[in-house]
Amino acid sequence: MHPQYRSSFATFTGTTLLSILVVLCDPIVNRCQAQGGDFFSGPQVGEAMSSFRVRTVFEPNTVNEVDPIEVAKEKPLLLIFIHDFNRQTISMTRTLSQYSQSRQKDGLTTFVILLDDDPGRAEQTLNRSRHAFTPGVPTAVSLDGLEGPGSYGLNRKSGLTILLGTPNKVHSNFALIQPSLQVDLPKVVQSIVGLIGGEAPTLKDLLGEAGARMATEKPEAPDMRSLLQPLIKRTATDSEVDEAAKVIQERLEKDEAVKREIARISTTIVNGGKLENYGTKRAQEHLARWAKELAPK
Repeated sequence: MHPQYRSSFATFTGTTLLSILVVLCDPIVNRCQAQGGDFFSGPQVGEAMSSFRVRTVFEPNTVNEVDPIEVAKEKPLLLIFIHDFNRQTISMTRTLSQYSQSRQKDGLTTFVILLDDDPGRAEQTLNRSRHAFTPGVPTAVSLDGLEGPGSYGLNRKSGLTILLGTPNKVHSNFALIQPSLQVDLPKVVQSIVGLIGGEAPTLKDLLGEAGARMATEKPEAPDMRSLLQPLIKRTATDSEVDEAAKVIQERLEKDEAVKREIARISTTIVNGGKLENYGTKRAQEHLARWAKELAPK
């Protein structure tokens, strides 16, 4: 295994994982790629990556505003936009950036960019989770809010948008709603190899033997907090709550693990007399319905 990207997966089974679990995760349930799928985010293959500015974090005693396009000049550039800061997106970001950092000597520049409506809050998020990111890879916050650079057309429903290419042309676009180390990581790495050459590492190279075994054998647990967050948001309208409830209903009908968790959570809330503490009146109606419908017979 290459030492520069040795098993970030193992890191996330320890203290790093515990620190990441407290953040909100992606409410959308399926995974799509812009290439060959019907979910799109960012400039597509063949289109240009225009200039934009970000504020880098982790620099000693200073904060720098830079243009990733200018930094890369005409060399290959990997942009990892984090729309939703959660366990899966950060695990993917760290593992991928560890590999891309090992290809810096081959001319590849990498930028990790967190999108948030509040740049100050985004900086705090990155600083709290500094250990979860790859040292030496520019990690930054967007100066254009949650939507990112206006000309990029990023989709806020994505968990990660990964762009690879040169400033003149996008070579690959990966719009990942719920990133998977097993499924998505090898595709992105193979795309990097296709652009700058070399031999593609195996999943075992990237994750280590134990990490690769876990990624291929053990399904990832559903991120229930992220699934429920849009439902119980205090400022959500009735239509937004109903849309969130629809997403949850579709998930629980397809995924037995999600169904069990929704049953457990809703019954715990209702039976514990805490229903009024969660979301709006409309949200409470959905929670009460699930508690009644899904309760063990």
